[in-house]
Amino acid sequence: MVERIFGAGQTGATFGAGQTGATFGASAKRHSYDVVIVGGAIMGSSTAWWLTELGFDGNVLVVERDPTYEWCSTAHTNSCIRQQFSTELNIRISQFGADFISNLRAYMGGDARIPDLPIQSYGYLYLADTEAAAAALHANQRVQAAAGAATRILSRDEIAAAYPFYALDGIVLGSINTVNEGYFDGATQFDWLKRQARERGVEYIAGEVVEMTRSARGIEAVWLADGSVIACGHVVNASGPRAARTAHMAGLRLPVEPRKRYSYIFKAATPLDRPLPLTIDPSGVHVRENGGGTYLAGGHPEFDPPVAFDDFTVDQGFWLDHLWPRLAARIPAFEAVKVTAEWAGHYAYNTLDQNAIIGPHPEVGNFLFLNGFSGHGLQQSAAMGRAMAELLCFGEYRSIDMGLFGYERVLASAPVLETAVI
Repeated sequence: MVERIFGAGQTGATFGAGQTGATFGASAKRHSYDVVIVGGAIMGSSTAWWLTELGFDGNVLVVERDPTYEWCSTAHTNSCIRQQFSTELNIRISQFGADFISNLRAYMGGDARIPDLPIQSYGYLYLADTEAAAAALHANQRVQAAAGAATRILSRDEIAAAYPFYALDGIVLGSINTVNEGYFDGATQFDWLKRQARERGVEYIAGEVVEMTRSARGIEAVWLADGSVIACGHVVNASGPRAARTAHMAGLRLPVEPRKRYSYIFKAATPLDRPLPLTIDPSGVHVRENGGGTYLAGGHPEFDPPVAFDDFTVDQGFWLDHLWPRLAARIPAFEAVKVTAEWAGHYAYNTLDQNAIIGPHPEVGNFLFLNGFSGHGLQQSAAMGRAMAELLCFGEYRSIDMGLFGYERVLASAPVLETAVI
C-alpha cells in the first residue's frame, strides 16, 4: 500500500537562503576580470572561495544565470558523501571533502556564525547478488583500504545480524563503511562558501554567458545575454549540466550532458528500528535514512537519455512501477509508505567515464574545465574547488594531483573508469 502526497517544487533542502537573486548585481562593475567563473552553484562558489583563501591577487567575477538556484544540480542533490569508489583519486577527493565538512568553521577562519556540520555516518551499504559483483566489491575494498578508508566486507549472515529488516534472497555479500560516509548538510556548506566568497570581494552577478571571443591567445572575452562584453584572463567552466554548451562557445567539445534522476521522500507506516544505511540495491535503486521515520529513495529508468536543460518533470509511473516494488522487495517494512515529496534533478553526466574533467584545455590554455561529476559534485566540491584555485594561483596542483582527470583523456578517448557509480 502506498499513498502519494505530491510535493511539487520540494527538494528536501533549502539552498541560497538569505542569498537570493536580489543581492546579486545586475551587471558587472568592471569591464575586465582576471577570472570569470561561468556558474555560481557549488563548483563555481567553491572555486571562488578557495581563490580568496589561497590569496589570489586579482579580480574574480561569478556569472550565475539563476541566482535563486532553484533548478541547479546543487539544489536537487541528496547531499551524501562516500569513500566507496573504485579509483584511488576519487577516494582521496572524498576524504578531503569529509574533513572539510566536519571542520567547516575552522577552514573558514573560525567564523562564529558558521554551525557545526557533522556527517551522519550511517554509511553506504552496497549489496552484491552475483559472484562477479561480489568480486568487484572485494577489489574495491582493497583499493579503499589501501587509501585509508574503513570499508568492510559483510557476509550475508553479517548483514542479516546487523540489519535484520532486509530480505536477502539472492544476496551474496555487501560492503559498508560507517566512517565519514553518509548524509551532511550540503545546503549550509554551499551557502557559506558563497557568502564568504562575496564578503571577501568576489563579485556575483545575475546573468548568462551566451558567447565567447576566442583568438590565438585563448578566450579574450565573454558576452552576456544583456549584450555586455567582459574581458577575461581565465574562464572557468563550472556550469553543471550545461557544461557542453559553455564549452561549445569556446569552440571546444565536452562529453557532458544532463541526465535525469528521480528522488522521493516517504514516510513508512512502520519505521525501521535502527538507522538505514544508504543502501545500493543490485536493481539500481538506492534508499537511505532521512530522519523522523522518513526515508529518501532514488533511481532512474533503464532507458537513460540526455534531457533538455529545463526538463524537470517527474515520470509519475516510475515510483509505482519500478522503484517502490524493488524497495518493498528488499525491505518488506516499506510495503506501506506515504510519499511526501518528489523531484527530478540532473546529473552532469560525463559520457566518457563518469569521472570529473578538470583543468585547462591543452590548446586553449585559459579555458579551464570543472565539469562532468556525474552525481558526485557536492561531495567532491571542496577538493575540486581547491584544485582549480591552485591552478589559477600557482599554475599547478599542490594538494591532490588531479592530472588523471585532465581533458587530455577526452581528446585521446581514453576513459578512466569509475565502476562505483550510482
